[in-house]
Amino acid sequence: MGEQPRFASAAWSQKGKVTRRERFLAEMDAVIPRKALLELIEP
Repeated sequence: MGEQPRFASAAWSQKGKVTRRERFLAEMDAVIPRKALLELIEP
């Protein structure tokens, strides 16, 4: 069963300009080894 596209995802996919927040979060994803951190804190 396929996932139905939602209004928010459809609107988001047509967004053109990247915001400062999106740019910051993308940089943090590149800098912080998220997977390694999750492995450390995972019970």
